[in-house]
Amino acid sequence: MAIKVFADGANLEGMLDMHDNGNVQGFTTNPSLMKAGGVTDYRAFAKMVLEHITDVSVSFEVFADDEAGMEAEAREIATWADNVYVKIPALNTKGESTAALVKRLSADGIKVNVTTIFTPKQVDEFVDAVSAETPSILSIFAGRIADTGVDPLPLMAESVKKAAVKPAAEVLWASTREVLNIFQAESVGCQIITVPNALLAKRKNFGKDLLEYSLDTVKGFARDIQALGFHILPEE
Repeated sequence: MAIKVFADGANLEGMLDMHDNGNVQGFTTNPSLMKAGGVTDYRAFAKMVLEHITDVSVSFEVFADDEAGMEAEAREIATWADNVYVKIPALNTKGESTAALVKRLSADGIKVNVTTIFTPKQVDEFVDAVSAETPSILSIFAGRIADTGVDPLPLMAESVKKAAVKPAAEVLWASTREVLNIFQAESVGCQIITVPNALLAKRKNFGKDLLEYSLDTVKGFARDIQALGFHILPEE
């Protein structure tokens, strides 16, 4: 497939395994993943990752909630390696847009990954904010949009068209929920999709014959029935 698959993660061993096996073309992290992965030293963890992963992009997110703090952290993170993208949330906890900050960073040649984009208005302001020359990623949370009962495909397709005016910008389908999303993301022109490890494991089913899949499923149920040892009818 033409679309690049990125993995979300904060487990060094798992990241290196996926990288060495060529399963993904980039990595993203976030504070929640850091917490779940038991990371206690953000800088040390990042430096360890970047010592081993040098040929694909890795996104590290700022922690600050104010613009000045975000900017200081972003400029520091950007110095860690050439393949680093700095993740900047589209807004802070007060609901204030970070577009002005993103514009400054991108204009200064810092590669940004704008995260938590949900609305057409946010797409417009961040397409405008990123530089035409500096590589950037616009991460649109298609899966969470779908969780609200809204079809994300029209927004994703329109976002790809809007972002085309900035040749160095790529649209990323975030919060992937199922394998089908990979095909949907590629069909509307997204350049990148983040895929959880559990879904990456399902790529072996791509193109599988459905009747064969039906039989495999029945056999799986049969093995579980046997393991349970349950009976519906009384034993004679």
